[in-house]
Amino acid sequence: MVDLDSEFHRIIEHQYTAVAVLDSAYRVEHLNSSAELLLVRSEKQLLGQTFDSLFVDPVEIQTVFSSMVKEGASVSVRSANWQLAHLTEDVTLDFILSPFMDGDELRIILEMLPAERAVRINRDEGRVDQTETSRHMVRGLAHEIKNPLGGIRGAAQLLAAELPNEDLQEYTKVIIEEADRLRTLVDRLLGSHQLPDFSRLNIHQVVERVFSLLKAESGDRIELVRDYDPSIPEFIGDEAQLIQVFLNIARNALQALTENDRPNPRITFKTRTVRQFTIRQQRHRIVVRVDVIDNGPGIKRDLLEKIFYPMISGRASGTGLGLSVVQQLTELHNGTVECESAPGRTRFSVYFPLEVANG
Repeated sequence: MVDLDSEFHRIIEHQYTAVAVLDSAYRVEHLNSSAELLLVRSEKQLLGQTFDSLFVDPVEIQTVFSSMVKEGASVSVRSANWQLAHLTEDVTLDFILSPFMDGDELRIILEMLPAERAVRINRDEGRVDQTETSRHMVRGLAHEIKNPLGGIRGAAQLLAAELPNEDLQEYTKVIIEEADRLRTLVDRLLGSHQLPDFSRLNIHQVVERVFSLLKAESGDRIELVRDYDPSIPEFIGDEAQLIQVFLNIARNALQALTENDRPNPRITFKTRTVRQFTIRQQRHRIVVRVDVIDNGPGIKRDLLEKIFYPMISGRASGTGLGLSVVQQLTELHNGTVECESAPGRTRFSVYFPLEVANG
């Protein structure tokens, strides 16, 4: 195996994109650090292995290699979906294969750029903008409701004091109680204006608190599963607000399971770290990811893109405020929340930077 020129090696190592150098038999000769992170394998582990052996189905990458050799020129592929043999999740990326001659030896430079990063940035920014617009409209409406509501309640109290008949006072009691119920709903629409009380915490003290609360609510009806990564370090957050985030998500899962009478109902709380993750326009070296996964009926596709908007709910009795609060509190922690759903599996994933971004 011929050593790469040190200057060439240095340039590749400092590339933002993931770069692999292969020999003429498509064996790995070098990976830069970005490629190691993308493939979740070190250069030492992959050195000498054929690149297509990394995939569950290597046919697509073999076809692209053959096309490059046949054309004798660079070949680019957009939004390729790769299922790596050692990972449970697919990787979607754009990649370019470029052949070059190193003396008499053919070599190949493979550049890889995750495509989901750009998709996620656009999706997150669009959703945040739309949600914020909806939130402003709802808050304006809530203020318009709240002002006359106080007058209605006050008038009912004065009327109750003047009525001699207790049977008639039952009607004013209903008016007052309904005014109070509407006021509570309006307060929830307006949302909390309290700034987070940041302190150092471990994500598991938050998740365990939610786990305990959900266990008390569900009893033996639902199987609750822990799948934690105990090595996740502390980060900066507001414990009470983060408990609210995961409690809202978990209660939605609990309601979906109990209302639809699912067999063997189960909710899983899973924690992991993710490296080189982009939240909106900012790339973070490492983030914590918390998944709340249930085996319920799933969320309808036409509702999936709207579930974080205020007043949008998939349940007839729902207010549509729980997930709006989840997004609002997650954004206050410089994080993001995503949802994937299909019949039998719904996963909410919440991401928070582990860097001290809020200190």
